[in-house]
Amino acid sequence: MKKLFSILLMAAICLPAAAQEKQKGEIVKKGINFGPLPAVGYSSDLGWHYGALTDIYWYGDGTVYPDYVWKANVEASWYSKGNSVYHAFFDSKYIIPGIRVSADLTYLGNKTSNFYGFNGAAARYLKDMDKIVDGQGLYLMRRDNFRVELTAQGKIGESHWGWVGGIAYNMYKVGHAENRSLDPDRTLDRSLYDIYVENDVIPAQEAGGGSHLEFKAGVVFDTRDHENNPSKGSNLELFVYGSPDILNGNRNGYRNDYLKLAVHYKQFFTLVPDHLVFGGHVAYQGLIAGNSPFYTLQTIMPINRKNIITDGLGTTNTIRGTVINRFLGNGYVWGNFELRWSFARFKLFNQNFILATNPFFDLGMVVQPYRLEQLKKLAESNDVLASKMYTGQNEKLHMSAGAGLHIIMNQNFNINFEFGKCFDKNDGEGLGINIGLNYIF
Repeated sequence: MKKLFSILLMAAICLPAAAQEKQKGEIVKKGINFGPLPAVGYSSDLGWHYGALTDIYWYGDGTVYPDYVWKANVEASWYSKGNSVYHAFFDSKYIIPGIRVSADLTYLGNKTSNFYGFNGAAARYLKDMDKIVDGQGLYLMRRDNFRVELTAQGKIGESHWGWVGGIAYNMYKVGHAENRSLDPDRTLDRSLYDIYVENDVIPAQEAGGGSHLEFKAGVVFDTRDHENNPSKGSNLELFVYGSPDILNGNRNGYRNDYLKLAVHYKQFFTLVPDHLVFGGHVAYQGLIAGNSPFYTLQTIMPINRKNIITDGLGTTNTIRGTVINRFLGNGYVWGNFELRWSFARFKLFNQNFILATNPFFDLGMVVQPYRLEQLKKLAESNDVLASKMYTGQNEKLHMSAGAGLHIIMNQNFNINFEFGKCFDKNDGEGLGINIGLNYIF
């Protein structure tokens, strides 16, 4: 799905108004700041999009600025074809001395989630079939996700190293994409999800979803001068996460215990002070042990959530310009490289603003296949449609390039307009568009 919504209004409200001037003319923010955004737009996949979101920052007496004492993010939005987002997020390094705490409460109701199969190039992509008709389609399925997440971080001595630990509860409801409110009498069309279930690529035990208690633990190294809009420094996140299958009851010995490893490395160099920064991000996420259920494959696990939806491989969070969740597997590698040029700085409504553009290049691929042997059996099926769904091709590198425009307030609240184009039309045709919040890394 390509999401496009228009920004109709951006109001910046600061309470109280008290502020003082920094060197270079930047206002040191104090008190509370709001960044409200009405979201209005249209998507051919999901219909009209409407709702509201806001970032709320508490800067206290301004001592820690451009850092914040705490931040909260809230969104409630809906789509005319039945999908919804309810989200609340909180983050603070200072409420508990020496411990950073972040919490996330989110419900994503998606009756028409894109599902293109497993292992990238091995899954056939038929562009003419990539559409939604009355709430159904070949590449659609239902995937609702309710999550509650709590993460804590702390320093290791006086070094740049730190530790991280977290716990999360995720409940998934998955199935055939169907929106009966659009056409109650319509006969159900067959989807790729249905084909996978019929041929045991998706086992019956996980075909309807499940509940998972996840744990994560690892280390962090960080020398960036600012987390949300860095101009120099590096950041390494290395952690494991996984789930014991203890919430889904007895399923005749079938289990979805899994353990995964995630590594993210980000590097920033100042090329022209106050104007031009090079940023690079390389990452790996893969299965160490166990059997990950198919409906968790697209979750790109972060330490702290910069965005509500962190799906991949593909999407605006990993390879910009690709169709959403085009590449699914047990393990991924990917990279994002961009130049961030801040071409204007000004003050408006008692806020500091930066206008920036970021030409970028993204690439990635599946490096650990998922249920490849079951997929190969599809080619031998007497079912004509099912036999076409496995190409027999080896996975390859997927690439895209593009540029974006960012409106950054007080170095934290960042509205982005990004446009990406794939090198291979099988990864997504046309111009991929995303309007949202924050840099992707």
